[in-house]
Amino acid sequence: MANTSLLKLEGDAGITAASERLGMPRREFLQFCATVAAGLGLPQGADAAVAEALATRKRPSVIWLHFQECTGCTESMLRAEHPTLEKLILDVISLDYHETLFAAAGHQAEQARKTAMAENKGRYLLVVEGAIPTRDGGIYCKVGGQTAIDLTRECAADAAAVIAIGSCASWGGMPATDPNPTGASGVAAVLGKPVVTIPGCPPNPYNFLSTVVHFLTFGSLPPVDGLGRPTFAYSRLIHENCERRAHFDAGRFVIEFGDEGHRKGYCLYKVGCKGPETYANCPTVLFGDAGAGTWPVGCGCPCIGCTEQGVGFSKPIHMLAKAKNAEPPQQYPRIVEEQGMGATLGSAAILAAVAGAAAGGTAMVARNLGLSHKAEEAEKARTAGERTEV
Repeated sequence: MANTSLLKLEGDAGITAASERLGMPRREFLQFCATVAAGLGLPQGADAAVAEALATRKRPSVIWLHFQECTGCTESMLRAEHPTLEKLILDVISLDYHETLFAAAGHQAEQARKTAMAENKGRYLLVVEGAIPTRDGGIYCKVGGQTAIDLTRECAADAAAVIAIGSCASWGGMPATDPNPTGASGVAAVLGKPVVTIPGCPPNPYNFLSTVVHFLTFGSLPPVDGLGRPTFAYSRLIHENCERRAHFDAGRFVIEFGDEGHRKGYCLYKVGCKGPETYANCPTVLFGDAGAGTWPVGCGCPCIGCTEQGVGFSKPIHMLAKAKNAEPPQQYPRIVEEQGMGATLGSAAILAAVAGAAAGGTAMVARNLGLSHKAEEAEKARTAGERTEV
């Protein structure tokens, strides 16, 4: 990178132009770049690389497909604030195909997709939202006369990278729950190769944005875990950063919705919160840019584990989570501890007398034990002498 310090870029003309293009003050733009770099867990100096990439690199072309879903992932993107959606799709990425946000329709829309794929062959990002039905040849979802299976494979063939956004695209999500009549599957299962997954119902838009910025900056997607999830967002249990964790450790639980513990903000573990077995950054990133507490547990609703395959949409909401890395303590402190008044002179004197008596008693016990030992030894000697005489 040309610069290793974000401060050196503060007066750069390219940075000024980029901040104006994004509708941000220059310092807010640099702060945004630093936040993205920190959120991705990048080393020192990477914030400058992020800023330079946003200012100078060509916007990556994005082809965004929709299949079996509720459009919640797109709705989540619509509510991003840093930057807002129009700045994201016009100045950070080039959103060349998106059925929900397109003004075009029909043949025009499909032609735009094919043109973008041809002009950016090997360089565009493919984003898939929604599960892909595979039963009966995939006839349960068609776009432009093509099944979701064929369309995904066609678009993925020349993509630089494939991102499955949302739980439905990641592993099937809600459409794949039993009895799964359409054979709904995740993108990786259909393509037969690993893809980057950003699960959630919906996922946080900044997890997607940070993934794209990493690609724009370094030409590659961020490190992922065994399920394809970016580690910067899905490497820690929700339980580890939950604002109610202290209540879990102290044994203060909500027993039923609306009870006193619920009103006081106690831990939701016993009403089915799946935070102890779900990996996501919900309690640290929050949702909606509306301040503290803007995530399900913060609002008093148990986590349903929507980012975790085998938990979200699989385990009943009321079922207790299988706690990972943390177990409730065997003994709990009382919720309200009795408050003492301190020792009075009389109680101190009594305590001293009891302690003195205990010390005297201990000395007498030791003395008696010593005497009994001597008597026992003498009895043994006497018995041995009598046997010798006989």
